Amino acid sequence: MPEPGKKPVSAFSKKPRSVEVAAGSPAVFEVETERAGVKVRWQRGGSDIGASSKYGLATEGTRHTLTVREVGPTDQGSYAVIAGSSKVKFDLKVTEAEKSEPVLAPAPAPAPAEATGTPGEALAPAAELGESAPSPEGSSSAARNAPTSGAPDDPIGLFVMRPQDGEVTVGGSITFSARVAGASLLKPPVVKWFKGKWVDLSSKVGQHLQLHDSYDRASKVYLFELHITDAQPAFTGGYRCEVSTKDKFDCSNFNLTVHGEGALVSVLGSASLGVPLHSDSHEDAGILDFSSLLKKRDSKLEAPAEEDVWEILRQAPPSEYERIAFQYGVTDLRGMLKRLKGMRRDEKKSTAFQKKLEPAYQVSKGHKIRLTVELADPDAEVKWLKNGQEIQMSGRYIFESIGAKRTLTISQCSLADDAAYQCVVGGEKCSTELFVKEPPVLITRPLEDQLVMVGQRVEFECEVSEEGAQVKWLKDGVELTREETFKYRFKKDGRRHRLIINEATLEDTGHYALRTSGGQALAELIVQEKKLEVYQSIADLTVGAKDQAVFKCEVSDENVRGMWLKNGKELVPDSRIKVSHIGRVHKLTIDDVTPADEADYSFVPEGFACNLSAKLHFMEVKIDFVPRQEPPKIHLDCPGRIPDTIVVVAGNKLRLDVPISGDPAPTVIWQKAITQGNKSPARPALDAPEDAGDSDEWVFDKKLLCETEGRVRVETTKDRSIFTVEGAEKEDEGVYTVTVKNPVGEDRVNLTVKVIDVPDAPAAPKVSNVGEDSCTVQWEPPAYDGGQPVLGYILERKKKKSYRWMRLNFDLIQELSHEARRMIEGVVYEMRVYAVNAIGMSRPSPASQPFMPIGPPSEPTHLAVEDVSDTTVSLKWRPPERVGAGGLDGYSVEYCPEGCSEWVTALRGLTEHTSILVKDLPTGARLLFRVRAHNMAGPGAPVTTTEPVTVQEILQRPRLQLPRHLRQTIQKKVREPVNLLIPFQGKPRPQVTWTKEGQPLAGEEVSVRNSPTDTILFIRAARRAHSGTYQVTVRIENMEDKATLVLQVVDKPSPPQDLRVTEAWGLNVALEWKPPQDDGNTELWGYTVQKADKKTMEWFTVLEHYRRTHCVVPELIIGNGYYFRVFSQNMVGSSDTAATTKEPVFIPRPGITYVPPNYKALDFSEAPSFTQPLVNRSVIAGYTTMLCCAVRGSPKPKISWFKNGLDLGEDARFRMFSKQGVLTLEIRKPCPFDGGIYVCRATNLQGEAQCECRLEVRGSSVPQVSLPAKPRALRPAQRPGGDHSGAREAGWRTGLLERLQQVTQT
Repeated sequence: MPEPGKKPVSAFSKKPRSVEVAAGSPAVFEVETERAGVKVRWQRGGSDIGASSKYGLATEGTRHTLTVREVGPTDQGSYAVIAGSSKVKFDLKVTEAEKSEPVLAPAPAPAPAEATGTPGEALAPAAELGESAPSPEGSSSAARNAPTSGAPDDPIGLFVMRPQDGEVTVGGSITFSARVAGASLLKPPVVKWFKGKWVDLSSKVGQHLQLHDSYDRASKVYLFELHITDAQPAFTGGYRCEVSTKDKFDCSNFNLTVHGEGALVSVLGSASLGVPLHSDSHEDAGILDFSSLLKKRDSKLEAPAEEDVWEILRQAPPSEYERIAFQYGVTDLRGMLKRLKGMRRDEKKSTAFQKKLEPAYQVSKGHKIRLTVELADPDAEVKWLKNGQEIQMSGRYIFESIGAKRTLTISQCSLADDAAYQCVVGGEKCSTELFVKEPPVLITRPLEDQLVMVGQRVEFECEVSEEGAQVKWLKDGVELTREETFKYRFKKDGRRHRLIINEATLEDTGHYALRTSGGQALAELIVQEKKLEVYQSIADLTVGAKDQAVFKCEVSDENVRGMWLKNGKELVPDSRIKVSHIGRVHKLTIDDVTPADEADYSFVPEGFACNLSAKLHFMEVKIDFVPRQEPPKIHLDCPGRIPDTIVVVAGNKLRLDVPISGDPAPTVIWQKAITQGNKSPARPALDAPEDAGDSDEWVFDKKLLCETEGRVRVETTKDRSIFTVEGAEKEDEGVYTVTVKNPVGEDRVNLTVKVIDVPDAPAAPKVSNVGEDSCTVQWEPPAYDGGQPVLGYILERKKKKSYRWMRLNFDLIQELSHEARRMIEGVVYEMRVYAVNAIGMSRPSPASQPFMPIGPPSEPTHLAVEDVSDTTVSLKWRPPERVGAGGLDGYSVEYCPEGCSEWVTALRGLTEHTSILVKDLPTGARLLFRVRAHNMAGPGAPVTTTEPVTVQEILQRPRLQLPRHLRQTIQKKVREPVNLLIPFQGKPRPQVTWTKEGQPLAGEEVSVRNSPTDTILFIRAARRAHSGTYQVTVRIENMEDKATLVLQVVDKPSPPQDLRVTEAWGLNVALEWKPPQDDGNTELWGYTVQKADKKTMEWFTVLEHYRRTHCVVPELIIGNGYYFRVFSQNMVGSSDTAATTKEPVFIPRPGITYVPPNYKALDFSEAPSFTQPLVNRSVIAGYTTMLCCAVRGSPKPKISWFKNGLDLGEDARFRMFSKQGVLTLEIRKPCPFDGGIYVCRATNLQGEAQCECRLEVRGSSVPQVSLPAKPRALRPAQRPGGDHSGAREAGWRTGLLERLQQVTQT
């Protein structure tokens, strides 16, 4: 995917990196925000960090810095930086300060390409540069050994460790690593690697590029690796790693620098200066080093500028288009070819533009782009076109003119700006294409689970990161469309998207998802049949005459209407009887109660088979006539003077109207007994009433109630006393004593008031037995049942990051546990519970601990028996097809004898491998094996072998599998290790025997290592004595197999013998020598002959790989003395020493006198002759004419021109030229007078020659008169040479008179 210009999930343009510092050193962390002025908070361990002597905070524009001074072990840990809703975590690791050690020997100078310790960066060391390309393991050690921090609990940035910048030499290898926290992820994240802007590297996997990923179950961290082998200069550039999950996105940029051949040259040059080059194979020993003669090059290769890509493509052949597109990150191949086709047209040099638009531009959506041209004429008028239509200046399109530059600025680019643009100047124009890159659309607010009733309206709402983004709605994985019935409606409001279902049905139950280009949001819809729930039922009332009776009930649906009945008949409201419906509460109010109002009252909701009933008791007050001086009396219709308990619902009004009598008027005293006891715990409803005498309460004192105002007040008149409590509470419950006194006597009555309420909230429920889509929820009864038995419980659940609770049951749960189902595996949930009694529903309990439904994995597949011995069985299998969100912790292996049902564990704990060797089994037993996959949810279903396995060794004939490269002579150099591995087969395990030349192996230098499947002959450092024929034998009882190996250990040869000079003549010297005494145990490849001048003693190679034992050294310098030496060569290299001549050979300087040769003088004189004569011509008067000819002669002849016998040398009208023997006579604007015979004469000492021609001058068709011009040109004073002869003057006048006559006649 393309790199997003602005990442919605992070407010940081540059994030801090985890560092490792030594104790006592400062640690600096730096971040950059997208814009200035953003408030940034630094945290450690969840607590904010402020500026102090320990921590330094600095802010400069968009850059924010945290400095930890004098780092110690206590400062090690996890830190975080927060900006807005973005949070990035990083780690500080403290190491002990390194102790200096005494230097025993000077260390060699480091190679220029020294590997740094930055994670993800690896440079090839000098040894690898000198020998071969580094191995992947060696080059990526810096990335693999980078410190790994533990996965954060809930990171906003997904990376635990980001890939770092890296450097590598041409031909080397490098690995970039990215670690992603997986503790909070339900599924493995999706990771993509990009080069440049758009090139997805997953399509380029092959010889030079591999992608690897793994998961560490201990730290719960995903590891993703990008491995590049055989790096080329074209691999240099910027790379990007993008990681995305269901609702998160993050990316990290890094660079790769590939060093060229200059790095290799610098290393070789350092070797010539005395820096040792280390080699494991010693292949370069003895090879001459000419690196000092090489020209040093710059080691860095600059990446070509991006604007030159189209010029490179234009000049490249079509076969190279794909490679160049991959190198520079061009993915739109069709658009590239289209632009190249336009660019390949014949380009004429522009007269209107000095600098044209680039072929294409790219900009991220919402950003600004500038299109600039340079004009040849600064005053020229410019027009800008978009898709052929002229652009008018507006708030988004701005035209700028600075000198000869013209700029079109497009701000807030959208997808509508992705078009072709043209700049027109006069009749010339230049074109370009603008590509607007759209970032991935992310989910900023996910969907919420919903629970609705049949017929209700459902509305799913989700918010994305871009306005007007294209999204898809899916139900159970199937895309939703607008049907003919308009069942589904889709709405867009800016970044909000809504899915509306007008009338939900049971078929609409399922999982709904909104999918965008950057992820998806998932929610569950549960549609249940319509039921009405009674939150508060109506209660029986006991009121007196003229009092007010209020029946109130509360149901779950506020839109439900109902009907009130009195004794089964509909109750008609009037001025005294009123019916009200406010929200979910329905009320029946009866004012001025009379005995006729005593009846059974019911409320029946419309559309539901439900009936709520209560009884109204009329309390009749009997007043007897008493004479005056009557003792006080309380008139209550209470048999036995023990009134019934008065029940009131908490929050309702309590009014106790007590009629009294007495003469004189008695004094009324209200008192409340102060009691102490325990709240009655919640208990199930019982049909049998409780015994009032079993109360666990006792009276301590009585409180006098005498307030006449307030919530609790007493009002007394002549014939009654009224006790009122507004909004009854639990504290108002108790025994109230009414005492009336007058001088005659007193009376007293106890009234028991009971306040009933909803239960207290239960404690937080506990979740157990978590399965794939279910769990068991358990809870305890509430501490207080509200004075009424608990009728049942209501259970709700929600996703952890959601705010919407969804009800799980409509019928009350009587038990204290419930099995919840229909959950999504891998989603974190919370549970809470309500307690319900006759009054209503309690407050919700605290939420349970978050839990995640996880199911065990499925059974492993392809279980097979790989090998069987007398006591072991080797099994192998493949991972299960379904692992689930819980991952895979390992496998357990069990076995049981045939016919038994008791399974025995084959190994302790779990194994992560898909194969196992079960040991210590009874020989001959027939056993069944089974394998289970385990994760945090427990073991999955087992897979069992189809047939019992007999534990018994199978006899197999021994056989050696000699590799092809060991079937020929094995050549090894001296001091090289010898490691010969030969696989073999055979059961039981064969006996292996090695011999050399028929004798057992002796000595500690040669060792043999045997395993059940192969044997190895190992020699740590080979010597010449180790050469020979080796034989390996594998034997099982009387069966055996043999193989023979020939080992040849080779070394450098000794130098040649008896080097001598046999002859020296002229500039040549003849040499002769004998072959070396020791050829190094291999064939000689030839000899190297070198010479050295006695003065300089610098050796130069004359012959190389020379096969004979005698040679001639030619082209020696006269007067110099020479030494000669000869090296012998074989496959190992040249001999360490050479055979050298003892005495120099001198080249003598002979005495020779130079005698110059005599040459005969030659005579080259020649008489003139015309090689090209003059030609007769006819010309028109008034046009300049030339007569040409060519002449030769020696010495150079003198040239003269004549007309009609007159010499033309002094006439200014004639010009004469002579160049390289070509003679030319120019006659300026001839007239008919100039016609005649012209002669050219050439004269020298050898003779003379001439040629002639006739010139005819014809008159022009239009006569022209130029009388004044000719005399002025012919005046003697203006001519060089003075006077003219009389004949010439007379001729000129005669010609003039003829011209005048012609003009007159015309």
